This record gives sequence, structure tokens and C-alpha cells, in this order.
Amino acid sequence: MLNVTAIDPLDARILLALDDDPDASILAISRTLGVARNTVQARLRRLARESVLRDFGQRVHPAALGYPLVAFISLEISQSSGDEAVAGLIAVPEVIEIHSTTGDADLLVKVVARDTAHLYRVTNEMLTIPGMMRSSTAISLAELLPTRIRSLLQAAAAGPQQ
Repeated sequence: MLNVTAIDPLDARILLALDDDPDASILAISRTLGVARNTVQARLRRLARESVLRDFGQRVHPAALGYPLVAFISLEISQSSGDEAVAGLIAVPEVIEIHSTTGDADLLVKVVARDTAHLYRVTNEMLTIPGMMRSSTAISLAELLPTRIRSLLQAAAAGPQQ
């Protein structure tokens, strides 16, 4: 699991304010929340430094870049070449997420493609990576709920639950 610093209610309120208005200035956020500008600025710097905030690129929809097809590929890998296999997957630009999993598959990989023919090429490219043993692909028909964090931020902003 990732080791990131937990955010407190004020951090969550700052992030919710940015979610409401991504163009808001630090001064505007401080006024909205009723806290000092330096407090908002320091907390945002800390959140960025401690990798709590993700890259801006994660806000760009792959379809806008010409990759409307999303697929999830379950991979079985040779346990002795796990690091090499992951490094090979990271080198494939269409691979946008990799998760180590329990169950039948060792890795769950989220990929994007231009169409099914492109997905076929990407999958075959992945299978040439040393350590890959078997794959199973599921194409996403529709994204019913994009990754959401706002509800978690709202709970964190409310403070600890008794």
C-alpha cells in the first residue's frame, strides 16, 4: 500500500474549495474558508511535497487524446521476474494503471487504445515482455462511475466520526 500522509479536516476543506473552483487563488480560498493565506499556501505546498496531490495529467480524459477504448488486462507473470515485467509494462504508453492483485491474476493493468485492433497490438506487445505468462482482457463498455474522491474529501472535512 502507498504510504502517504493523512489529510486533516482543513486540508480536506482546502481541496474541496479547489475542486469547486480549480482556478481559485490561494487568497480566494483563504477568504472562503476564513483562514490565513499563508496557512493555505503552506498546506498546499506540504500536500504536493508529500505526494498527496496527484499529477495534473490524471485529470485529462484519454479519449481527448485519441484513446476512447478502455480495457482491463489480468496478467499472470513469472514470480521470479515480477520487477522486470512491471518495468516492461511501464514502458508501454497505453498502460495507464498497474495494480498488484490477489486471486488468479498477479497484475491488473488498465490500458487505453484507439480501437480494438490497436488494443490487440498493445496486448501482444505486453505478452512479449519477459516474465509474462498469460493474459485475459475485458473491454470496458461504459464508465459508469469515474474515479471519485470528493465524497471521501467531504467525510474528511467533517472531521473524525465517533
